[in-house]
Amino acid sequence: QVQLVESGGGLVQAGGSLRLSCAASGRTSDAMGWFRQEPGKGRELVATISWTTGTTNYLESLKGRFTISRDNAKNTVYLQMNSLKPEDTAVYYCATGTRPGMYNIWGRGTRVTVST
Repeated sequence: QVQLVESGGGLVQAGGSLRLSCAASGRTSDAMGWFRQEPGKGRELVATISWTTGTTNYLESLKGRFTISRDNAKNTVYLQMNSLKPEDTAVYYCATGTRPGMYNIWGRGTRVTVST
């Protein structure tokens, strides 16, 4: 089973930046995704990336502020988050799947708190 370990979360003031990392012990799918879950809400997809092509997709409302990237040699995916807003406060998870289009392998998450 692939293990995913997120890091890089923390407390930041509004307008600041953070870079999250997700280290994968292996690959079971070409796609990696970042999700987030705000308190009391469901989990939402933030961004995805292909290991092989680098093709990315984003939640429309985050385009221009968040950037997903990967380092194939390190089996690591990143999420650069700029111009952070209090509404970005959430636990951020990376995920991958055992089949194309599926996200059923999850990390434990890293908490991001954006203060006013």
